[in-house]
Parts: sequence; C-alpha cells; structure tokens
Amino acid sequence: MTVVSRFAPRRGRNVELLLVVAATAIVLLAYVNVGVNTHGEVPSSLLVLGGGFLGIALAFHLVLRWRAAYADPILLPVATLLNGLGLVMIHRLDIAHGRSIGEGMALRQLMWSALAVGCAIAAIIIMRDHRVLRRYTFTAGLLGFVLLLLPILPVIGSDKNGSKIWISLGPFSFQPGEIAKIILAIFFAGYFVQTRDALSVAGRRVLGLTLPRARDLGPILVAWVLAIGVLVVERDLGSSLLFFGLFVALLYIATERISWIIIGLTLFAAGAYAAYLMFGHVQTRVLLWLDTFSQEALATSDQLAKGLMGMGAGGMVGTGLGRGRPDITYFAESDFIIPSFGEELGMVGLFAILVLYALLVERGLRTAIGARDGFGKLLAAGLAFSVALQCFVVVGGVTRVIPLTGLTMPFLSQGGSSLLANWVIVAILLRISDHARRPVPESGPTPIGEAPTQVVKL
Repeated sequence: MTVVSRFAPRRGRNVELLLVVAATAIVLLAYVNVGVNTHGEVPSSLLVLGGGFLGIALAFHLVLRWRAAYADPILLPVATLLNGLGLVMIHRLDIAHGRSIGEGMALRQLMWSALAVGCAIAAIIIMRDHRVLRRYTFTAGLLGFVLLLLPILPVIGSDKNGSKIWISLGPFSFQPGEIAKIILAIFFAGYFVQTRDALSVAGRRVLGLTLPRARDLGPILVAWVLAIGVLVVERDLGSSLLFFGLFVALLYIATERISWIIIGLTLFAAGAYAAYLMFGHVQTRVLLWLDTFSQEALATSDQLAKGLMGMGAGGMVGTGLGRGRPDITYFAESDFIIPSFGEELGMVGLFAILVLYALLVERGLRTAIGARDGFGKLLAAGLAFSVALQCFVVVGGVTRVIPLTGLTMPFLSQGGSSLLANWVIVAILLRISDHARRPVPESGPTPIGEAPTQVVKL
C-alpha cells in the first residue's frame, strides 16, 4: 500500500508575532535606558509611545495574516526593530538639544513611521500579485527619470548642504530619489526580463573575458550618461552610485555575465574621475575623504572628523545610550546617525545593527531565489541590493571607505521620504515572498519543475 503525504510550507505568522513583540521590547528597553541615563527616571510617556509603536507593528502583522499568510516572517520584525532604534536615537538627540517631546523630531518621525507603515499596508492590500507591476515597465521608467530630475527644476528644487536632491512644496520637503529607486527597480526588472536573451549573446573574447556585442552596449551607456548627469547637475554622488549600481547589478543577474560588471565599474570610475577634474564640489568631497584632518579640509567641514572621533570615543562597548555626546556632530540624526550609534553602543552594538541589515538583505535575496517568475526574481533581487548598496554607501562614507554622500541610513535616519520608501520596499518583498512560498494550486497537471515534494512510504 502506498501512502503519499504532501508537506506545505509553514506560514510562520506565529514566529513573526513573537519576533515583533521581542523587537518592540528591545526598542522600549532602549527608550527606558535613554530616560534613566539622561533624567534619572523612567520616561512617563513609556506606555503611550510604546503602545503606539507596538500597535503600528501589530497592525501590519494582522494584515499579513489576512492578505499574505505565507510571506517571509523575518522581514517585518527586522524592519520594526531598525525603525524603533532609529526613533530612540532621534529622541535621545532631541534631549541633547533641549527639545521637548512635543517640539522634537522623534514625534514627527513616529508620525512618519505610522504613515510609512500605512502605505506599506495599503500596498499589501491593493497589490494582490506583484506580477501586475510588469505591465507598467516603461511607465515606471519614465516616472523614475522624472523623479530624478525634479530637484533641478527652478521652482520646487531645493539646494541643501551642497546637493540638489530635495523638492520643497510650501512647508514640506521631500527627497524624490528615495521613491525613484523603487520605480527604477520595477523598470529595470521588467526591461531585463524582456531583453536578457539579447543582452546575454556573447561577443568577442578579450584577455580571457567574453565581452558583449557592441550593439548591446546602448542601455548601459544611456544609464551611465544619466548617472553622471545626476552626479554633475545635482551634485549627488550617492544617488548616482545607487542608480547606476542597481542597473549594473540587475544586468548581471539577468545575463550572468561578469563582463557587464567590469564594463559598468570602468564606465563609472572614468565618469567620476572626469567629474573630479572638472567640478569643484567633487574635489571638495574627495578632499574631505582623503585628508579629513588637514587644515584645508577642517576649514571646509569638520563634520566627518567629529563623526570619526565620536565613534572612536565609543570604543568596543560604547558610552551607553544617553551618556555620549553625539549631538556635537552635525546632522547626527540623519546623515551621521551611524556614528551616533557607534559612540553610544560601541563597535559591538554597531556590528549588531549591521547584522540586522545583512539579515534584511539576505531574506530579500532568499525571496528572489524562491520566486517562480523572472520578473519577481529580478525585482526582489534589485530591491534587496538597493538596500545593501545604500547601507554600504552611508557606512562607507562615515568611515572614510568612500567619499561622503547625501544618502540616509534605511529605517534609522530621520526623514520621512526615506522611511516611506523603505517600508514600501519591505511590503513589495513580503508580497513576492508570499507568492514564492505559497503552495502551488492543484488545478490540473502540475509541471515537473513546480511539483511539490512528496514522501512515499512502502
């Protein structure tokens, strides 16, 4: 007698719930730590703010139980923990600057967190299948390039800290490049699904490397020109590197040819060097990077020097939340929030935060591997890579691995546009993972490649 048993993948919602509660507990413990170290008492607003933060996370969890039961159970807790730690550090900097809860940035960031999670929930509910996004491939491409160009318009464009990456509408300001990275990831994924066969065709072999045909170099040249244009016109090395890096990464994933990476890196290095020779603002960024503590660099900006000294003061285990002086560094709540954590949590705490980002990226790449369609694979991989590259650009900038950029650390840094974009990225990854982990419906003959695992007992 033969008995066949089918094993459906675990949904993981209970695990997710436990991890969300644990993440919230860590955030509340950090919040109490700040209050005790700065005022000598447990904050009176602990239950209100803690309950509000937990309510936001639980609302998202309940929506996943309802509309995406098989979604990855790790993504939401990790994003919740990172978002919460960012709120704690921003609150700690509010205290250092003498700002009350009502007038500080932390409350505003909590409101942005609620709005960002609300947008992510709306994305989960409205978008029942991620493959519908492929219909808007070229519309997404046009919209993404328009978003990149908005900051250079004369009326709404805004120049902050030497970079034109903001638009201002009355009292509100927004960074369209954060949304553009999602829109462009959709465009690149849809475009490469259609053209990867042509782009994979081998050309000549030079020095042991198989190069693509000359006729296939058009897309990467166009992307390179646009990336260099963003670098030159908007003075934004971060967005330029993020945009072009995302393009080259998805091109390599789609074609599996390492020659595209070499060509992309060569083009970007050549363009960046040419921009360095021609434009003063690029030379200033390089000076601050290579010779941070020189008299010339310090006369221009001592921000990076102060950030490095702050991280050095933290040592291995940090000064403790609320006991350091991260407020001495300019923009400690946004561009330099990593040195703020490095000072008060030390190298150990900073590495723990980086492990959380590594876990977030790993789950995104795992989702890409499990996706059953080419578009979903490329989109999930592109979104995960964009988070990884942004973290590298930010951490590399504040540790002098690369020149400083205008990008912010995902989930941690103060800023509504960044928070909104990254929660939407999490929502899209959750939707793709739900489709990837969901059992295949048994409605007729199942293709061999998609057949469920079976155990046969004789």
